[in-house]
Amino acid sequence: MYGLTRGTITLLGAGIAGLLVWLATQLDDGSTGGYWAVSGLIAAAGLTMALSQLLGGWTKWGVPRLTVNVFLLAFIPVLVAAGWVILAKQPHANWFRGHVRNWSGDISIDGVVRDLGQYASVLAFGIGLTFGFSFDTSGPGAHGPFGRRRRAAAIPAGGASPPPEDRPTARERESGDAEREGEGERERESRRTREPAGR
Repeated sequence: MYGLTRGTITLLGAGIAGLLVWLATQLDDGSTGGYWAVSGLIAAAGLTMALSQLLGGWTKWGVPRLTVNVFLLAFIPVLVAAGWVILAKQPHANWFRGHVRNWSGDISIDGVVRDLGQYASVLAFGIGLTFGFSFDTSGPGAHGPFGRRRRAAAIPAGGASPPPEDRPTARERESGDAEREGEGERERESRRTREPAGR
């Protein structure tokens, strides 16, 4: 069921992404507005592919949430680097494009920016895809008494002590010790009664 669901949702995501890419081809990217509309549609196609994996059950069937580490350590650098190239490739000059190109020359990366600019659509797709990867699911929670969330105890091979919440309390340990003592006393008493009187 899991494989079928994931395969179906992935196919659906690919179909929607393909539709968004086709819509992008219908726009005139010779103008600044058209250029950004095309970049936005391509980025949305990348986002759709990432979300299809999330919704297809790739990550534990829970409520989607933003993973801050992935957002800060992966998406933000990708957005800055790819967005830099996309801005530099913009067809008509404006304040943003002028500054990005000047700064690229100042730090001697204008050749790299120019070369990558030929694949600005791929970079836009990567921005959307990485943003989609910033989401994960927490998985369905197991709830213990009084609705508190409890993690399933993972016991490594060879056994280990149970997690603190599953360990007996001092009172439970004392009552268990007393019970065992009482059982031992009863066992000794019954042994004494069974022994022959002459021994």
